[in-house]
Amino acid sequence: MSDLLSIGSSGLAAYRSALNAIGENVSNAETPGFSRRNVRLEQLSLTGNGEIGYREQVMFNGVRTAGVERAWDAFRATEARLATSAAGRAGVREQWLTGVETALGDGPAGIGSSLTRFFNGATSLAADPSDRLGRSSMLAALEDVAVGFRNTADALARVSTGMKEAAGLDVNAVNSALRALQDINGTIRTAGPGTSARAGLEDERDKLIGMIAERLDINVTTNGDGTVAISAASDGSVKLLDGQGPGLISLVPAADGRLSYQLSKDGTTAPLPTLAGKLAGLAETASSTADRRSALDAMAADFVSLVNTWSAGGTDANGNPGGNLLEAPTGAVSMRALVTDPDLVAAAGGGTANGNLAALDGLRTSSGIENRWGDLVSDNAQVLASAKAEASAANSWRDLSRASLDGVTGVDLDYEAAELLRFQQAYNASARIVQVARETIEALFNAL
Repeated sequence: MSDLLSIGSSGLAAYRSALNAIGENVSNAETPGFSRRNVRLEQLSLTGNGEIGYREQVMFNGVRTAGVERAWDAFRATEARLATSAAGRAGVREQWLTGVETALGDGPAGIGSSLTRFFNGATSLAADPSDRLGRSSMLAALEDVAVGFRNTADALARVSTGMKEAAGLDVNAVNSALRALQDINGTIRTAGPGTSARAGLEDERDKLIGMIAERLDINVTTNGDGTVAISAASDGSVKLLDGQGPGLISLVPAADGRLSYQLSKDGTTAPLPTLAGKLAGLAETASSTADRRSALDAMAADFVSLVNTWSAGGTDANGNPGGNLLEAPTGAVSMRALVTDPDLVAAAGGGTANGNLAALDGLRTSSGIENRWGDLVSDNAQVLASAKAEASAANSWRDLSRASLDGVTGVDLDYEAAELLRFQQAYNASARIVQVARETIEALFNAL
C-alpha cells in the first residue's frame, strides 16, 4: 500500500507541475520574448528489494518532474537576429533619407524654382532694362533664392541633428542592455538547469540580445552554463561582452554631422565596426547627408560668386559699377541678399543698356547651377528608392524568420488546451490511486 500511495502522490506532484507550466504558457501567450515551457517527466528510479522476481516491467515506482524545458531553436534564433539587424539598418536609412528628401523639397519656394525665376526675371528685364518693376522682381527672386538656400541648409542640419540624437539614444540602449546581460550572466550561473527560474532568465537574456541585434550586428556565443559572450559580427576580436564584463559604446559625432562609434573595454578604446543594425544605418545616412550639405554649400558659394562677378561687370542705373548682390560667409545657411534698391541692378554693359543682363543668360548656361541642383535632388531620390526596396525586403526576411522562430517558441492555445485536458486526466487518475490506497488501508484496519 505504501508503494501505491507513493505512486499516486508522485503523480499528483508531477502533473501539478505540468499544469502550472500550461497555466504559465497560457497567461504569457502574448508576452514578447516568452518561450513556451514544457515539463519533462520521467519514471522514478527503482530500488530493487533483492527478490529474483523483481522486474521493472511489472514493478512501478511513480513519476517525477525531471525539469522545465524552454522551447528554443538556436539556428532559427540566429537567423532571426541577423534579419533583425538587416531590417534595423534598412529601416533607419529609409526613415532619414525620407527626411533628406523633404529637406531638399523642390516646390514653388524651393531652390530650383527660385533660381529659374531669378534667371527668367533677368531675361524679361533685358527687354526693358528701365522697368523699375522688373528690376524689383529680379531682386525679389534673388532674395527667394537666398531664402531657399537658407531653409534647405537649415532643414538638412536638423536632419543631421536628429540622426545624432537617435544614434545617442540607441547607443545608450545598447550599453544598458550589455550591463543587464552582465547581471544575468552572474545570476544564471546559480540558477539550476531545468528550473522555471532558469527559463525566465534565458527569456530575458535572449530578449536583450534581440534588442542589441536590432541596433548592432553581433555574434553571440552561449556557454554551457547559460552565460553569453558577444562580439562584433564584422570583427570577432572586438568583444562587447565576455567574462571580464561589458564594453561601453560611445558616439563620436563629427562637425559636419558624420557619425562613428568607439568601444571602451578593459582600459582600451578602439573604433567599433558596424555593418548592420540601426547604428550602421544612421552612420551611413549621416555620411550621405553630410555630402549633401557639403554639395549645397559649394553650390551656394558658386552662385554667390557668379552673381557678384556678373554684377561687377556692369553698371547700375546711377552709372556706377555694380556692387555685390549676395553673401554667404558661413555657407548656404548664411546666404542673404544685400540689395533691395532696384536702381542698383547692374543691367548695362558693353555699351548697351541691357548688355550685362544679356551676359547673365550665358553665365546661366555655363555654370549649370540649375542642373547641379536637379542632380542633387535626383541623386537622393534614387538612393531613397533603393533604400525603400531594401527595407521592404529586409522587413519581409525579419518577419518570416521571426515567424519561424515563433513556430518553435510560441504558445498555441489549442495545443495547450489539449495538454491541459491530458494532464488533468492524469492528475485525476493519480488522485484516484491515492484514494484507492487509502480506502484499501482503511478496509484492512477495519477487518482487524
